[in-house]
Amino acid sequence: MTQAPVTQPPVTQVKPLRSAATGAIQGSIRVPGDKSISHRSLMLGAIAVGETVIHGLLEGEDVLHTAAAMRLLGAQAERDAAGVWRVRGVGLGALQEPAQVLDMGNSGTAARLLMGLVAAHPITCVFTGDASLNKRPMARVTKPLEEMGARFVGRSGGRLPLTVVGSGDLVPITYRLPVASAQVKSAILLAGLNTAGATTVIEAEPTRDHTELMLRHFGATVTTERLEDGALAVTVVGQPELTGRTIHVPADPSSAAFPAVAALLRPGSELLLNDVGMNPRRTGLYDTLVEMGADIAFENRRDQAGEPVADLRVKHSALKGVVVPADRAPSMIDEYPVLAAAAACAEGTTVMLGLKELRVKESDRLAMVAEGLTRCGVSVEVGADDSLTVHGTGGTGKGPKGGATVLTAMDHRIAMSFLVLGMASEQPISVDDGAFIDTSFPGFVGLMNGLGTKIGEA
Repeated sequence: MTQAPVTQPPVTQVKPLRSAATGAIQGSIRVPGDKSISHRSLMLGAIAVGETVIHGLLEGEDVLHTAAAMRLLGAQAERDAAGVWRVRGVGLGALQEPAQVLDMGNSGTAARLLMGLVAAHPITCVFTGDASLNKRPMARVTKPLEEMGARFVGRSGGRLPLTVVGSGDLVPITYRLPVASAQVKSAILLAGLNTAGATTVIEAEPTRDHTELMLRHFGATVTTERLEDGALAVTVVGQPELTGRTIHVPADPSSAAFPAVAALLRPGSELLLNDVGMNPRRTGLYDTLVEMGADIAFENRRDQAGEPVADLRVKHSALKGVVVPADRAPSMIDEYPVLAAAAACAEGTTVMLGLKELRVKESDRLAMVAEGLTRCGVSVEVGADDSLTVHGTGGTGKGPKGGATVLTAMDHRIAMSFLVLGMASEQPISVDDGAFIDTSFPGFVGLMNGLGTKIGEA
């Protein structure tokens, strides 16, 4: 068994990429494992008793940073020759104080969840990240954790670099989320694991529930109750005995979105995407695409370690504009950039409502998408209510003009979305930097070109 090679963040070189129109996209593929589930499986495996065996772990840079952090906190996290990851946990409450700074790279999920986990340990940890992550707000996580008894020292807005001074004597709280955020919810629940009593998070809108499902898989007691006002109260009972488990990570639905949209946009295309996670709190994009007229068949539905999975058969389709309601945002928050690419090629106008959270992702995705589409000749408007209106070009018989270089602001999803748009535009589209694609979708260019696309160096 060999140690995974990432303990320090890799040096990332700028990598401009260019995408041109292609023929039909055809084939059968499995995109890399789900990033959200991969992060959580490493973290919970590290505090469980015994060995956790993880099949299909995403080996993108974001997740490798999490693996490195768990090793610094005392757990073993190793990849064997067959590509299976094995995590030997230290037990709940037994994480060790790290001798080095915990560098979370580009991953807001890893940083926020791990802050919650270490906050309930009597240790001090320093978190940092890359230039993009260090701009992202962390106060939304530190505020409830401070209410529980942890302390934080960081930059204004609670931004990284940030020091967490944890405690083995946190107090349970009931906390109503001011904004829908699976990351904040998960951080509080993970802190509640090593806290005596019951810790409850109330969310007005359902967010990703991977943390709850996986906590149950490892042996914790987690309940969900619908309140009179319609909100959900998620409660974890502290100090359970967590036992190592076997986990099969499904293919990431957020990553599958890119080849799926590419196939929808190219005439004659038919693509089979295998083992895609179909958690109902993650399928907002696919629901929207079907409403737009997409020919997507969900085949061989099944459960895999508590998560619903299906094979997606996607065929070229003539899309039409729709209105995407604000309450769908939590189930597709990472997919709006690629939905915007699809909308740019659709007939009619697509209006996406309630996109405020896009402004605090890896970049201000709302602004970046609008700017990129405008550069590519697509008419868009950003509303004062954080809505995005895209006037599609599908009715003209042509795709968007293209012929532009799009700025990515170190955002992997912006880069991939505009490379997909370049496959359907009149002229090629370039992105100023595709290096960060590896944070979530290692091998993206090779996989897509294997299906018949034309992505190369700009």
